[in-house]
Amino acid sequence: MQTIIVALAVFGVLVIFHELGHFCVAKATGIKVHEFAIGMGPRIFHHKGKETEYSLRALPIGGYVKMEGEDEASEDARSFSKKSIPVRMAVLFAGSFMNIVLAIILFTIIFFSLGAATNTVGDVVIGSPAESAGLQPGDTITQIDSEKIYTWNQLVERIMESNGDPLEIQIKRGEEIFQKTVTPKLNEETNRFTIGIETKVERSIGQSIKTAVLSAYEVMKQIVGFLRQLITRQADADQLTGPVGIIAVVGQASKSGWQDVVSLAGLISINLGIMNLLPIPALDGSRIMFLFVELLRGKPVDPEKEGMIHLVGFGLLIMLMLFVTWQDILRLVQG
Repeated sequence: MQTIIVALAVFGVLVIFHELGHFCVAKATGIKVHEFAIGMGPRIFHHKGKETEYSLRALPIGGYVKMEGEDEASEDARSFSKKSIPVRMAVLFAGSFMNIVLAIILFTIIFFSLGAATNTVGDVVIGSPAESAGLQPGDTITQIDSEKIYTWNQLVERIMESNGDPLEIQIKRGEEIFQKTVTPKLNEETNRFTIGIETKVERSIGQSIKTAVLSAYEVMKQIVGFLRQLITRQADADQLTGPVGIIAVVGQASKSGWQDVVSLAGLISINLGIMNLLPIPALDGSRIMFLFVELLRGKPVDPEKEGMIHLVGFGLLIMLMLFVTWQDILRLVQG
């Protein structure tokens, strides 16, 4: 029961932020909003505002912002369809943008709570490759070979990928810049290449925000890389995780502590934001794509044709969701 409650809470926060993005930009640009809904299916609570109805629905599988003229023809001057293309794009993009913002907020909370690992050396292990190369506590590693270094995770990954080959490391010591050559050594206990340094941990709001932004960027790069692998068939579709799998992972995280739940929520939020921008019918990315087509053609795509494409796309999404859910169940059963 705890797992389900925590998972629903996580999904709820992600959906609320996503829909708030659409809602706030729509309101700010003068679009008439008929309903702001969290969940799908029958209403279990609703409140009628001056213009907009706010509702909570029975099925916690999404949400929506119902705008005048979004899916149907409308002559209302405040309809979605009457707004300029940049405004409509902004409304559609805002949901994913808010998911990224939420992830940065969540990561900031984690880093401020636990301290943010930096690319500054906190300590050097005696007898290590780093000591032999002359690295000192307080040195900031700014570049490895030709790659700029901004985070501790990026630094660690670059060292592990070296396979023991010498690395040209640029460090900043005070106001001076030095070049050092360091040859990583294999740690037999962890089976990873290291150079024998520890990070300097900082607990400040500024460093926490900086690390959160950089971490969100790294996660986005990894997600885009995985999608590219899916398209080129370098990765299998059975690696995708659906609602059942996510609930299981959230349940495991909840047993480890609130930090793991918050961190996982940030990762899922970024995933949700990026996935919604894919040009798949029924998703925000597809609607943005149709706006680009309208921009190039000088006139909108026929609403009925676009609606049919979104309907078919929605059906395909449901089929994909069923497939992914089935894969989740198989993984759980097989352990």
